[in-house]
Amino acid sequence: MEKVDVVAALGQSKLLLPGRIKGALAANDRLKFALTALQAAAAHATDGAAPLADLRRDYAAAHVNAPWMLEMQEAAWSEGGNLHLPELPRLGKLLGDDIRLMARPLEGSANAAHLALMARVDHWCDWLDRLNAGVLDDAQMVALTGGRRGEDNTFHILVMDLHKSLNRMAAEMSDDTVDGAHVWQLDAGDRPRVAAFMRGLNRTRKLKFDHPGLDTAATRDGARLLIQNDIGTNDAHVLVIQMEGLSITLTYSDLHERRFAFFQESLAEIGAQWSGVGARRHAGLNAGVDYVVGTARFDCADLGAADAVLEGLGSRIVFLIDWNRARKRLNRLVAKPLSVAVLTETAHREAGHMGWLMAGAEQLVFDAMEALSPDHFRVGDRLDGVLGEAEARDFLTEALVLSSNAMQAGQTAALVADQIRLLLSRHVGRHRDEFALLGEHAAFCQALAEGIRDALAHGHEADVKAARKLSERAKVWERKADHLVMRLRDQAAGNARWLPFLRLIECADDAADELEEAVFVLSLIAEHNHHGWNDELRAALRRLADKVLDAAQDHVKALAVARTLNEASLAEDQDEFLAACWRVVNAEKLCDALTRDVRRLFVRHVSDAAALSLGTDFAAALEASTDALLRTGYAMRGLVFTRVGANHQERRA
Repeated sequence: MEKVDVVAALGQSKLLLPGRIKGALAANDRLKFALTALQAAAAHATDGAAPLADLRRDYAAAHVNAPWMLEMQEAAWSEGGNLHLPELPRLGKLLGDDIRLMARPLEGSANAAHLALMARVDHWCDWLDRLNAGVLDDAQMVALTGGRRGEDNTFHILVMDLHKSLNRMAAEMSDDTVDGAHVWQLDAGDRPRVAAFMRGLNRTRKLKFDHPGLDTAATRDGARLLIQNDIGTNDAHVLVIQMEGLSITLTYSDLHERRFAFFQESLAEIGAQWSGVGARRHAGLNAGVDYVVGTARFDCADLGAADAVLEGLGSRIVFLIDWNRARKRLNRLVAKPLSVAVLTETAHREAGHMGWLMAGAEQLVFDAMEALSPDHFRVGDRLDGVLGEAEARDFLTEALVLSSNAMQAGQTAALVADQIRLLLSRHVGRHRDEFALLGEHAAFCQALAEGIRDALAHGHEADVKAARKLSERAKVWERKADHLVMRLRDQAAGNARWLPFLRLIECADDAADELEEAVFVLSLIAEHNHHGWNDELRAALRRLADKVLDAAQDHVKALAVARTLNEASLAEDQDEFLAACWRVVNAEKLCDALTRDVRRLFVRHVSDAAALSLGTDFAAALEASTDALLRTGYAMRGLVFTRVGANHQERRA
């Protein structure tokens, strides 16, 4: 008589449960792979031109010993809506054997739910016994693999229901825990590994608040340590970890492709190597819609590295709970990529999104938008349309972090709403000054003009290294200036009040482009194309560069004063603004004359064709930059006069 028979004879059958549950969980892995292989065969039979799914990694992870299952895709074909599968009898027997193994821990139970499951197992075993023709019609395929719950529960749903029942039994059966994880039949070396996983899980567990989930079970199966976490309540949201030696394998399935991608990216930070492209789709769950499955592998150098991986895995699971609900709520405020970016950043900060959802989610933000002046937000405005993408992302990230911290501290939702309102007010305050981006852009124009002035003062027209270095810096400045234009373009696309400022910055950007072009031409001149440059010519070019810099500096001053002007402004401020604008006008006129002088000197003293062409191009680019600053100045005057007049009318009304 074997030991298990002795135990059973003594009436202690419950002691057999750990071993039976392990066997049942292993059968569950095999069943899920078998259904995956069947679905892959059906998909390939329907579209023979489609590439074969690579199931080898999943086959190994499920510890299946049936090589013929890997060949079912190539052997299957479809005809008249029927799937022809030569190995169908063998597949039916495997499914029947393993569903019996899954049900074995329920044998002898008087629990009504267990008895109902056993009756369903008997029904499906009888059904499978009749599969001997090697052909499945559409109805039989749905009966085996379908995931839609209804009057006719499928074989696949039975597998899932048994799996849930096994998880509950395992939790109830275990009388040992490691930092909150239900464990049984562990080796001495397993407990530190489970503790590492739980260390990460418990560090972030509070971020789920009272949402169900995160129960953990662990056991040993031969050479493998198995850790399973109950992420939530959904059928297809499953996470299983296997550790064998220093290799850790994670199998993860998810209803939502975006959440899967989020988790995939999160685990890449701790060294995950995903099988294939990282995910694979299978029909049968999520009300008949595909769900996503993937396997990640971590090869660790030592136990310390393995513990770090396990802790990292544990700490990240909480951010999967209600992730898709949070993403949809954020989508009402900003574009989809920004929603994911916010959730990614709040996960990095270990703040999460559940506190924000509990406090009111997007309604918190809508209320804060409504509370601000209508000059900032109107009905139908999106947050990124008014603030711009970067500012909207930063605000929402701070709002989610603030909500999480506040809800953990036991603050009321009303207090959180007030804090969100103040937070939005601060962010709007940073960007409601429409001249802010123009001022940043003007600073780059001034930097470019200063660079040219200093380069001529130090003779960089003959220094290849220095001229190239300046050209590289100028290109960076010009790109940053372009980025400011794009930001203002984004804001103008969502709010018409930004359109006049968009026209202003686009005009000013012509000046930045011309100045960057002048620096580039100077770098070409430095490559031995400065023949004939005498002291008189250099002095004329320096005068031209000095006057261009004066125009750029006055452009900065005009903007700095313009952002403060309204109908109540002091007369001195208004006079200073107009004086700066007129200095730009005068600088442009003087640069016209200086450019003609420079061209005359080039013709008089430079005979080399390349040096002559590049020199006149350099001077022309400098002069063109002041033309652009002049156009910007005129547009700015008109805008300021309009704003001051509008403010005056509003105050009188």
